[in-house]
Amino acid sequence: MINIAILGCGKVAHLHAKAISEIPDARLAGVWSRTPSSAETFADQYGVKSYPSVTELISREKVSLAIVCTPHPFHADPAIEAARAGAHILVEKPLAVTLDDCDRIISGCRESGVKAGVISQRRWYAPAQRVREAISNGKIGTPVLGTVTMLGWRDKAYYDSDAWRGTWDMEGGGVLVNQAPHQLDLLLWYMGEIDEVFGLWTNLNHPYIEVEDTALAIIRFKSGAIGNVLVSNSQKPGIHGKVHVHGSNGASVGVQTDGGAMFIAGMSGILEPPVNDLWSVPGEEHLLETWKKEDADFFSSIDPTVYYMKMQIFDFLQALRDNREPAVNAQDGRRVVEFFNAIYQSGKENRPVKLSNSNF
Repeated sequence: MINIAILGCGKVAHLHAKAISEIPDARLAGVWSRTPSSAETFADQYGVKSYPSVTELISREKVSLAIVCTPHPFHADPAIEAARAGAHILVEKPLAVTLDDCDRIISGCRESGVKAGVISQRRWYAPAQRVREAISNGKIGTPVLGTVTMLGWRDKAYYDSDAWRGTWDMEGGGVLVNQAPHQLDLLLWYMGEIDEVFGLWTNLNHPYIEVEDTALAIIRFKSGAIGNVLVSNSQKPGIHGKVHVHGSNGASVGVQTDGGAMFIAGMSGILEPPVNDLWSVPGEEHLLETWKKEDADFFSSIDPTVYYMKMQIFDFLQALRDNREPAVNAQDGRRVVEFFNAIYQSGKENRPVKLSNSNF
């Protein structure tokens, strides 16, 4: 039996607790929170014990994996403390808000000899995996153009639901930090490392928050490919999230990861199944409708808010058993953080920003 701890007991932590309960030979062993009262309430709900310190939790419960679910700017300290106590680390997206915190997490885990990963469960969507496989198998030639479009809506009730939402100090940013990391991760997974970014960001219609609700970027990848990103929380009621890749042979593939209205952890369900909404690989165009039906049927047979989380946690546990890197490791998370920080910097300085892409 693998003992798992949850660090941070907000809305998304409940999805992790439910996912853990569905994994054979794994159990939620205990919880910790920066707010002891929330840890106690959470622990009572799931029949486990809350602890006043991360180290005590890891030690007493013989925890193998700690899942960090604190607000984004507060990922690093509990992650490092858990690593030093001997637990492997899986961090909710984004890995952190700053590159310094990313590097602290990665260094702390390396020094402690533990593995580290970051949540990006949309990589387990079948339509997202088809896109990756098509690229890997050369079906579109080489990727030459990659795009992200994510148009959603967040209302005042959403930002009022937690004190940390919509603030620079407590959330660390807006749509780029909170809603976009899943799609940014997929773009990097498909297109590879970024050379430079020119970005803009602003607040269009949320005067009651400090952070941006909309951002866009023009990208040049290391491969010579180009791309763009448009992400926004300003379209009612929420339209879609899409990642498309166009190839050198003229063929295109894409995934709509979110549709109907954007998913909000702990506040809403996933309204529409992820689907391949674009597929012009020669000889495979007819597969699109078949896949859509298969994916919709599968979607209706599961709880998608929990299932894909379970798949990623299971992969991480399997990585521990096999002594390999998890499918989404901390370095992958660092790349996303460098990406959105480059967009912020470019918008502030009104110039293109080069990315280091260093493997810290």
